[in-house]
Amino acid sequence: MKLKLITVLAVFTLASSASAQDLPNCSAQGLPNHALLTSTLQSVLGANGGFNLPMWASIISRRGEVCIVTRSGGRGEQWPGSRVISAQKANTANAFSLPGLALSTANLYTAVQPGGSLYGLQHSNPVDPAVAYAGNANTYGGPGDPMVGSKIGGVNVFGGGLALYNENGTLVGAIGVSGDTSCADHVIAWKVRDALGLDHVPGGVSGDDDRPDNIIYDIGEPMPSGFGHPHCLPSDVDPASLPTAP
Repeated sequence: MKLKLITVLAVFTLASSASAQDLPNCSAQGLPNHALLTSTLQSVLGANGGFNLPMWASIISRRGEVCIVTRSGGRGEQWPGSRVISAQKANTANAFSLPGLALSTANLYTAVQPGGSLYGLQHSNPVDPAVAYAGNANTYGGPGDPMVGSKIGGVNVFGGGLALYNENGTLVGAIGVSGDTSCADHVIAWKVRDALGLDHVPGGVSGDDDRPDNIIYDIGEPMPSGFGHPHCLPSDVDPASLPTAP
């Protein structure tokens, strides 16, 4: 009887693991695996306008389920709080982008300020703490990160979250990057998305047809877009220098 119970538990554990990976949903549209996202994240670090810190990155499917959580450095080298923020950013970009219109988290900053057209949005859809802080912290950022397979929720309104569109222009999910200034986070997320070939963005609010959901530094200008983001450092990367969408 004991052996039978152990067998049942083992089968249940394997089934749960397969469900958590959600391979049909996360990989069918060309979303990367953990190893590819990790190596791509590491490859773009460097001259991104921030402090050149180790980073977290998360990918969420169109259904809002976490597919991957990874980090560029060793355990404890990234800001611990940025793990959940990276997933929150991915959730936001996915939740507020459409097949024909991409909104990056950077595009939301001005609209959610008091008096803005989306004021209060940042308080909706809160992060699920039971998902965010589940499991053994030693597994955070690895292939078995406890967030994988669950819906994290959360709304983030500064740079670092971008919707993902495959080569057919299909919206397949979103990426969130966190661990540096929010301006550098946006640049790093942008470069990762470009390297993965998931930047076939159909349209956005940036005013730049080649970079539709790019960060906009127009706060304080005579005719601001209403979707602007503040500068972080004098070293911020010029948005017009980022790779163009295909």
